[in-house]
Amino acid sequence: MAPTGGTPTAGSQTLSRGIRILEVLAAADRNLTIDELAAALGVHRSVAYRLLRTLEEHRLVTRDPAGRVALGTGLAALASGVARDLQQVALPELDEVANELGMTCLVAVPVDADEAVTLVSAAPRRTMAVVSYRPGHRHPITRGGPGKAILLGLPARDWPADVPDGLREEIAESQARGYALSHDEVVPSLRSVAVPLALPGQPPAAIAVIHVSFPKPEVEIAARLQLAAERIARAYGA
Repeated sequence: MAPTGGTPTAGSQTLSRGIRILEVLAAADRNLTIDELAAALGVHRSVAYRLLRTLEEHRLVTRDPAGRVALGTGLAALASGVARDLQQVALPELDEVANELGMTCLVAVPVDADEAVTLVSAAPRRTMAVVSYRPGHRHPITRGGPGKAILLGLPARDWPADVPDGLREEIAESQARGYALSHDEVVPSLRSVAVPLALPGQPPAAIAVIHVSFPKPEVEIAARLQLAAERIARAYGA
């Protein structure tokens, strides 16, 4: 008889740990050692090693010559089907904004009540300083311009329970002006301007630009992002 209680089975625990490895690697800014992954999961090195061997067999992770672990090419086939319509609709607009403003432009979506993830991004083609912000990057929804712009589209009752009063006041100010700002909140030295992206039948999302400095006033950047958000929403069927 299949288990019916809340205690995870060995199989579900193994699956959960494997998924957690992928999440840790996606959030990291470098390749990680097996010991670092074991520590992140709170398991013995041998357990992490067995999980990695299975993920390697499916090309979901790979190891460099030094033995450090990175996400593998097998994820591309899986990721291509995730929110495919939104990615296809958004990418032309993101490319246009990125090249017009000279900053990386992205769409972020909520993955649960506490985190946001970059779904698709575009970097400018003609600039010397390019900020890389790859799809799959996760961060707390209460930090960074994209996360806070998602909160702008959510009723306060759906926010994480631990949102401090200072952030609630900031969100109120952001709602009044129509866009969110951040500096040094997710990646040191990076700034962000973000606006809500409302799509029919989908949870609130955000469109944002990130860079070390802004070539234009924040209000002008926000206006350009709002135009892109409107175009994406129309193309998506709003």
